[in-house]
Amino acid sequence: MWIMPLGMAAWRRVRLGRRARRIVLWAAVALGVAAIVVLAAREANLLDRLLVYFPVRTLDATPADLGMDYEDVYFETADGVTLHGWYVPGRGGPCIVWFHGNAGNIGHRVYNLALMHSRVGASVFLFDYRGYGRSEGSPSEPGLYLDAEAAVEQARLRCGVSDDDIVLFGRSLGGAVAVEMATRRPFRAVVVESAFTSVKEMARDSNRLISRFLPPFMVVKAKYDNLAKMPSVLSPVLIVHGDADRTVPHRMGLALYEAAPEPKSVHVVEGAGPDDVHVVGEEAYFEALRRFVRREGW
Repeated sequence: MWIMPLGMAAWRRVRLGRRARRIVLWAAVALGVAAIVVLAAREANLLDRLLVYFPVRTLDATPADLGMDYEDVYFETADGVTLHGWYVPGRGGPCIVWFHGNAGNIGHRVYNLALMHSRVGASVFLFDYRGYGRSEGSPSEPGLYLDAEAAVEQARLRCGVSDDDIVLFGRSLGGAVAVEMATRRPFRAVVVESAFTSVKEMARDSNRLISRFLPPFMVVKAKYDNLAKMPSVLSPVLIVHGDADRTVPHRMGLALYEAAPEPKSVHVVEGAGPDDVHVVGEEAYFEALRRFVRREGW
């Protein structure tokens, strides 16, 4: 009499085992498909465009709005992409090539441009990467480096100077572009402001759910490994960072400074975040820039 109940119990266990195996199998298939989709999106730079680049096409302002003389410049990259920028002549001295951050476009930097132009006194060439503002194309790490090469050449022509009179100024993502350019050949100086150590480290620090469940290399294709490149920089380096930056931690700026070769300098702006260093830093900030790019006190 006890054989039938025991057989039924065993049968139930078999059925439950089969159901559990099916659930596990379908979960594995779903995860595999998700991984393939993520990797395909990564290879197509789709996730980079969602998580790294935030371009805006419309220009809301120009240097003329703040009374600056400037020249609209359209120029072409080595891979045939037409870019747009502004050349603002200065009062002699070095020529600054400005690599902006990952959001907006050059129109959002007009006020900052006016301060840079008046306080530092140098000529400035500010441009939009591919996919930003009036520039063609879509952004990617190799693409931004091609953009930077073309921009440096335009600055050299507009300012009528050699590399020894060109200063690379990069903020946030632009700091990564400036670092890459500074590893290729020597310039007068490179200013790296509010920059991160690498995209991988930024992903680890991020609160985005996707970076909690997937390794950074599966999420984005861009690396922008500034920390690894910094020892190879061929120009004097000024690191600028706000100690209240909650987007790019202050410690990242200090790590870049430690990795940079001599001559180097660091300027910490107390109470500044990722986008207001030039505002919070006030005159001391611009004086630090001016003295560095003009090589005063070296």
